[in-house]
Amino acid sequence: MPLDEYKRKRDFSKTPEPAGKVAARKGRERYFCVQKHLASHLHYDFRLEHNGVLLSWAVPKGPSLDPKTRRLAMQTEDHPFDYGDFEGVIPEGYGAGIVMLWDKGTWTPEVDDVDAAIRKGDLKFTLNGYKLKGSWVLVRTSGRYPGARGGSGDSARSWLLIKHRDDWSGDLDITEFAPRSVKSDGDFEDILGQDMPAVWQSNRPAKGGDAGAMLAQIIERAARLKAERAGTRSARQPEAPEPKKTTRSTRTAKTRKAKRTS
Repeated sequence: MPLDEYKRKRDFSKTPEPAGKVAARKGRERYFCVQKHLASHLHYDFRLEHNGVLLSWAVPKGPSLDPKTRRLAMQTEDHPFDYGDFEGVIPEGYGAGIVMLWDKGTWTPEVDDVDAAIRKGDLKFTLNGYKLKGSWVLVRTSGRYPGARGGSGDSARSWLLIKHRDDWSGDLDITEFAPRSVKSDGDFEDILGQDMPAVWQSNRPAKGGDAGAMLAQIIERAARLKAERAGTRSARQPEAPEPKKTTRSTRTAKTRKAKRTS
């Protein structure tokens, strides 16, 4: 059943990810998104809406606008449509890390039958996002492409994401040029800073290597941003008025007034 694998891998009492449901929608123009995900390794989750769910591929190096560059894309479990707007922190368990909504928009198939194209392993489509636009193709490989793990199961999951040559192609590194969120305009430290950095002291998703070093820097920057925001809020709070001093003459005047009224 759709989303069974997605739900099997998650404990929704611990993760803020949406449980979601199949949400069939009509029309040829469909939703797509790319979520930048710092988990055990940094990668980009490329998702296309189809049949009420988000078909998903993990792209380790992110999309490339250069038609000569073929990006490995490992197909993962389908995700619920509601996941397409998710941005936040997964504190522990499967996919633990920081998720950023890096791009979103609509996609249009360039084939008449999407299911047949996926079975064939050759899906052509057009993207209309904030960062990714124009014609693209996902092509299934034999699993021998560098970076694929091999084996019969991984061979079926191994695809290539390739940009077609058009007005939107070029040699610009879009992941470096536009690294921030299209939802919050923040970076990883901004997203983490909105959450509770304390949970990362015992449940860090990445240990060692480039991802571990990157996460350590992000945690430090997030803690600094949180402290700066707390300092700004304290500075904005109005100071309490000083109590009025009671002088001897004031006390005498009050005493006389009380005697006159008694």
